[in-house]
Amino acid sequence: MEKQAFGVVGLGVMGANLAHNMERNGFSVAAFDRSADKTNEFIQKSADKKIKGARSLADMASMLEKPRRILLMVPAGGPVDAVLAEIKGNLEDGDIVIDGGNSLYGDTERRAKQLDSEGNGIRFFGMGVSGGEEGALWGPSLMPGGDRESYNRLKPVLEKIAAKAPSDKVPCVTYCGSGGAGHFVKMVHNGIEYGDMQLIAEAYDLLKNVGGMNNSQMKDVFTEWNAGELQSFLIEVTMKVIDFKDPKGPGALVESIRDIVGMKGTGTWTIKAALDLLVSVPTMAAAVDARELSMLKTEREAASKVLQGPTPQKFSGDVKAFVNDVKDALYCSKICSYAQGMALLAAANRPIPKDKNSPMGFGYGMNLPELPMIWRAGCIIRAVFLEEITKAFKENPSLPNLLMDQRFTKMINDRQAAWRRVVTQGIANGICTPAFSASLAYYDSYRRARLPGNLIQAQRDYFGAHTFERNDAPGTFIHNDWSAK
Repeated sequence: MEKQAFGVVGLGVMGANLAHNMERNGFSVAAFDRSADKTNEFIQKSADKKIKGARSLADMASMLEKPRRILLMVPAGGPVDAVLAEIKGNLEDGDIVIDGGNSLYGDTERRAKQLDSEGNGIRFFGMGVSGGEEGALWGPSLMPGGDRESYNRLKPVLEKIAAKAPSDKVPCVTYCGSGGAGHFVKMVHNGIEYGDMQLIAEAYDLLKNVGGMNNSQMKDVFTEWNAGELQSFLIEVTMKVIDFKDPKGPGALVESIRDIVGMKGTGTWTIKAALDLLVSVPTMAAAVDARELSMLKTEREAASKVLQGPTPQKFSGDVKAFVNDVKDALYCSKICSYAQGMALLAAANRPIPKDKNSPMGFGYGMNLPELPMIWRAGCIIRAVFLEEITKAFKENPSLPNLLMDQRFTKMINDRQAAWRRVVTQGIANGICTPAFSASLAYYDSYRRARLPGNLIQAQRDYFGAHTFERNDAPGTFIHNDWSAK
């Protein structure tokens, strides 16, 4: 019996669409879901395709050509461990199990090490998948990480099913690095996504409550922005949803949606990783904080009745100029958000520390210039903006920060006056702009040669004898007797 080229476990929307994507690109598929009904329904819809259903994980293993390649599209956490525990007894040396869910990079490394320690030769490979259900079907951005030999065996399939960048048709997939690198890159992608969405939401808030614009007018603004340097999937989505008519009443549907934002954890993971790696990511942190505050709906409603603040006033000047200022503020803030994301990836590339005095890193061996390249299509943060980031890191792979690339330096220098005006307008009108403000604070901190940390060092030495360095004796740590007169 002819064997199938690839196995897919988990036939939810993402798993099913990836299976169809593989089959459309010439790879036969063996499909399995723990729900027999879901497997049967999927197979019925795929009757004319090179897809076969499996009755069990063991049945799937028997249907696959060797060495086997199996993609898990099951929920992160316990379900991945459960499937892995059940299927590994049916696998052999050289078989590869790919986790395509939103798993924590540390869990991926744990699973790979566990399999390796068992000496059965089974490879565990983590891969971030971005693009939602449409991307899964027609071409996602893929972020694979694990051992290089496994990637080389997966590469022909991954390059076929991945999205293709519009500018050069290069597949949006690359080897991200060793260990949990693939899921780490996907996590950072999601952190940037959180920041982008919060920045766009703040722009909407300002246009509506300071600019005095209605939803139809804001749709025109986002449509115009999507035709220029801000062109991106998220701006396009905003353009489509912001004036979508409410099927249950007058006005736009978006105004009838509760302002409570959920999250599945990847944003929080990004902040925790940044803390561990000593990387500042204030734009992403502000976005996570904003979602957490949004969940305090009952408290906020009570607070709105007793806590005072300015009532937003419609902008009295040139509204078109104000709209352009918001656009520039959004662009500058996005630069800072991506700068933070790339800095976090660079930190993960640092060697694994040999002693407590070395900076933490994971030694992933990522090729930084290739990472923004694979986000140019297929994923949620895809944007024309990424072409410039790709150029910056290709020209200077050791670039310390995106802000130091001359193109981005000029972009911010030309726009920062507008950025400051927008944040000021938000404060004056009681409109919270945490991501705009955090991005500006990040920029102002990074550009200053001297920050007020000297006072904090003096305080720490006073109450805890933590020592400090003098400007005239760097590298020498001393403690001062602060009681001396």
